[in-house]
Amino acid sequence: MVSLITGASRGIGRGIAIELARGGHDLVINYATNAGAARQTAADCVQNARHAGKSIRVEIAQADVSVPDDRRKLIDFTRTSFGQLNVLVNNAGIGSARRPDILETTEEEFDHLLAVNLKGPFFLTQLAAQWMIDQASHPATAQPDSMGTRQRPADQDGGSGFKIITISSISAYTASTNRADYCIAKAALGMMTQLYAARLAAQGIRVYEIRPGIIATDMTAPVKEKYDQWIAGGLTPMPRWGIPEDVGRAVAMLAGNALPFSTGEIINVDGGFHIRRL
Repeated sequence: MVSLITGASRGIGRGIAIELARGGHDLVINYATNAGAARQTAADCVQNARHAGKSIRVEIAQADVSVPDDRRKLIDFTRTSFGQLNVLVNNAGIGSARRPDILETTEEEFDHLLAVNLKGPFFLTQLAAQWMIDQASHPATAQPDSMGTRQRPADQDGGSGFKIITISSISAYTASTNRADYCIAKAALGMMTQLYAARLAAQGIRVYEIRPGIIATDMTAPVKEKYDQWIAGGLTPMPRWGIPEDVGRAVAMLAGNALPFSTGEIINVDGGFHIRRL
């Protein structure tokens, strides 16, 4: 199995990469700017796979998913390096730069965030899906993975198939008026998942959305004290922060064959935040 994870050099992406490595996936670790962090993630993936008794191959690839040429370069790199793609994880994303009030958000800020968080995943998924369909139609062209196994095409009867997994957020349905651009992008990813799930089901490509809640990463470190208080006050039924590995385990489940008759599903990894309570 070959998995491509965008934005995998740190945070949630790194947690996803490590969990897939433990499952024996060969990996393409995408990063935008921090090559050193990407190399460290790759090394950690190999080490974790070894501890799990797996032998994997990991490559790193620089690409900004908001740039069309970079998206094509990323798919071409995966094709050249491995000859196949079984799982795409759309994880790369940025936060609102200034967290401005919705009445003060500029068009430039709005356009930049949506280019990375929505337009990038949409068109990268398009490229990956086209290639996955081609692989399913021409299975003999797939190269063996690191274990020497030639991957089967997508099956209608619950075979390994192909998966596209998009990481969105509880912000898909939770209004934050100082992060309007971010919330809009995450909400749109939900519809993107539904659209691709409906379009690709007949080709045996299953499409999912994961909605993380409050996850401890370097991006959330500046608001740790505030969220510590909120969590202690009952914000989530499970009274703790999530960790990147929590999201990684959900991705690993979906990347396997745990849900062979499901597509378009939303998996909440949020400590129960989504539960409406009185």
